[in-house]
Amino acid sequence: MSNPQQLRYSKEHEWLSDAEDGVSTVGITEHAANALGDVVFVQLPEVGATVSAGETCGELESTKSVSDLYSPVSGEVTEVNEDVVNDPSLVNSAPFEGGWLFKVRVSEEPGDLLSAAEYTEFAGA
Repeated sequence: MSNPQQLRYSKEHEWLSDAEDGVSTVGITEHAANALGDVVFVQLPEVGATVSAGETCGELESTKSVSDLYSPVSGEVTEVNEDVVNDPSLVNSAPFEGGWLFKVRVSEEPGDLLSAAEYTEFAGA
């Protein structure tokens, strides 16, 4: 398993892209997708909603369990990935590409996000 170097990671297994025009993309890691099993339903925050770092903002349901989705940063949701809503298996097949979950205009970023190397060590991957 390879965690892209350009991303940052939360201890809840979400990833965050660098901001483009103040907007970052959020998804879950390959480690989390593998642990969940086949994702069959995704509930994402609504566009315009405010999310808070470390707080629940959605849900991922798999054949094994239901898991909360946490926001790695605080800000306003600017876009959700409708492709994932329509085809939740993208979370498993392409967690770092087409399986991204939502975009957020970052207002505050916590200081505890991990680098790819730190996350790999943390996740034991």
